[in-house]
Amino acid sequence: MAKKKATSSDVAERAGVSQATVSMVLNKKYNVSFSRDTVEKVEKAARELGYQLPSHKNKKADKKEKLIVVFCPTLTSPYYVLLLQGIESVANEQGYGVFICNTQRDAAFEEKYLRMMADIRPQGIIYACNPHPDFQKQVEDMAKEIPLVIISNKERTTTVDAINQDNTVVGRLMARHLLDLGHRDVAFITPPLTKRQWQRSKRIEGFVKEYENAGLSGHVIIKVADESMDRQLPRMDTEYSMGYELTMELLSENRQFTAIAGQNDMMAIGALDALQEARLHVPRDISVIGCDNIFYSGIRRIALTTIEHFVALKGRDACDIIIRKIGTKDSFFSDIQPTSLYNIEYSPRVIARKTTGYAKVEKKIKKQKTNKNK
Repeated sequence: MAKKKATSSDVAERAGVSQATVSMVLNKKYNVSFSRDTVEKVEKAARELGYQLPSHKNKKADKKEKLIVVFCPTLTSPYYVLLLQGIESVANEQGYGVFICNTQRDAAFEEKYLRMMADIRPQGIIYACNPHPDFQKQVEDMAKEIPLVIISNKERTTTVDAINQDNTVVGRLMARHLLDLGHRDVAFITPPLTKRQWQRSKRIEGFVKEYENAGLSGHVIIKVADESMDRQLPRMDTEYSMGYELTMELLSENRQFTAIAGQNDMMAIGALDALQEARLHVPRDISVIGCDNIFYSGIRRIALTTIEHFVALKGRDACDIIIRKIGTKDSFFSDIQPTSLYNIEYSPRVIARKTTGYAKVEKKIKKQKTNKNK
C-alpha cells in the first residue's frame, strides 16, 4: 500500500504547534515573530515526515495572455502591412499580443484557423477582409461570444462591428479626377474579379458609372488578370507583375487611351514601369492613378497619384473597438452586454502627385488651300 502523504496537520502534531504556525514557518512568513526553538521544531518535523509544501502556481505564468487574432488574406501586400501596423500599434499600447492567421485567400486555411479559435481562445478577433461566404454565418455567431471586427468593403447589412469602405465611392473619385483632367478614353487594370473578391468589382463599377454619367459610356477599357492568379501563392511582386503585364497587353493591342487606373498602387506602379519600357512619358503621354496611398507611392521618383482611404487608421480603429468591448465585457457590470454595433467609415480623397496631368490632345493641322494667281 502506498505510504500516506504527510500533511501540515501531521507536522503540527509532531512539532506540538498549531497548523497555522506550520504554514507561516514553512512559507517563511516572518511578519509574525517565532522563537528559534519553534522554527527548528517545525522544520525538523517536516523533514522527518517528508512533508512538502503544496506547489503554488506561478501567478505570472498562470495569467492568461492578452491576445488578439487577426485573419489576414496575405502578408505580401503593402495594403495589409499598413493595416497590421495600425492594429499592432494599438495592441502594443494596451499590452495585447497579436497572432496573425495568414489565410492566403484559401478557404481551407481559413476554416482551419477558425477551428483553432476554440483552443487559442483570444480576447478578440479582427478580420482584415470579408470572411469567405461559406464562413460568414460562423463568423457572425462567433461575434456574439467574443469581440470581433471586420475591416469590410461595405456590405448592405451587417450584424458585426465593422470598419467599412464603399469601393464604388473610391472608383468614382478615381474617375472624376481623370475626367477633370480631360481624359475621355481610359483603361482600368485589375486583379481577378472573382466572387470572393467582389469588392474589386465595386471599385470598377463606381469608376465606370462616373464615366457613364459624363456621357462617355463605352470609353473605359477593363483589363482583368486571369483567375488563376488568385489561386497561386502570392509573392511580394504579384500585384506589381499583374499591373506590368496587363499594361503591356494593352499597348500591344493598340487600344486608344490616355490614362490608366490601377485597382491598387502596386498595380499602378507596375503600369508605370511598363510605360517607361515602351518609352511613353508619364503623364505627358499617359496618366496613371492608383489606390491605397502606400509608402512606395510617395517616393519622389514615383510620386504616384492615388486615393487615400486611411488604411493604417482602419487598423487602429478596429483594434480600439476590440479593446473597448473587452473592457466592457470585463467591467463591474459584466452582466450588461452592449447591444450597439460600431460602424466606422472614412471619406476617401485624391492625393494628386506627378503621374496624372491633362489629357494629351491630338492637334489637327488644317491645310489651307491657297489660290496662286499665275
